[in-house]
Amino acid sequence: MAARIVYTDLDGTMVGPRGSFWHTAGRDLTADPATALLELHRAAVPLVLVSGRTFEQVVEAARIFAADGAIAELGAMLSWDGGRGTHRFTGELPAEHAGRTPMEVMASLGVLEELFAAHPGRLEWHAPWHTTHDTDALLRGRVDPVAVDAWLAERGAGWLTLKDNGALPVTSRMTLDPDPAPPRVYHLMPRGISKGAAIAWDLERRGIDPADAVAIGDSVSDLEMAPAVGRLWITANGAAVDGMADRIAAVPNAVATDAPMGEGWAQAVRASL
Repeated sequence: MAARIVYTDLDGTMVGPRGSFWHTAGRDLTADPATALLELHRAAVPLVLVSGRTFEQVVEAARIFAADGAIAELGAMLSWDGGRGTHRFTGELPAEHAGRTPMEVMASLGVLEELFAAHPGRLEWHAPWHTTHDTDALLRGRVDPVAVDAWLAERGAGWLTLKDNGALPVTSRMTLDPDPAPPRVYHLMPRGISKGAAIAWDLERRGIDPADAVAIGDSVSDLEMAPAVGRLWITANGAAVDGMADRIAAVPNAVATDAPMGEGWAQAVRASL
């Protein structure tokens, strides 16, 4: 389909290993993503970055890639006009906590300490990147998000949910227990906040029909963009994750690319022009 706007995830989608725009999943050099980005800009199709990164990080990335807007912290903050225009989403944050950030509320309730204690060696802060997040607690590990959501509900914190945002390479920073399965990055945040909800709000602001919008991602959280757009592309690296093929098959407007990461992103962009 020809798109009037493209929304894209960053890590593992538009950028590859260690956040590089110039390397394939196999760490070979490539100009393919950059060429596709140039084609997108020449076609005058707006690009909006949609990421789990913080507001400041995504706005800066938007400047580098000449994007027309940015959505941060998995849909918590939308910005446009170089970050001068903004809109914050609070989701199901309880009314009695209005005016406080979700991170302030989670800290006061001791939710994270209890969650870590319930999953020793299986869950930890996604350090050092977690320190600047306001809306979500950025974590890494190997847990079942559905089970964690049930655990939260039992403790009266059902307004929170744990979102899976894809696999991570093992590094020396991690103190997780050894496991053959790759660790994953998680966002503990209020329900009702999602990449899809932020995209829907942005499309209405722009006056663009959702059918004319395309999104590109690589993780379970990126599937939430599907209801807000006409076509969702999942890069091959994301589609290869256990259980992801069935999830994609259950989304009528989702399709996987042939190549992983930046090369797959380039395929999706060109298919949208």
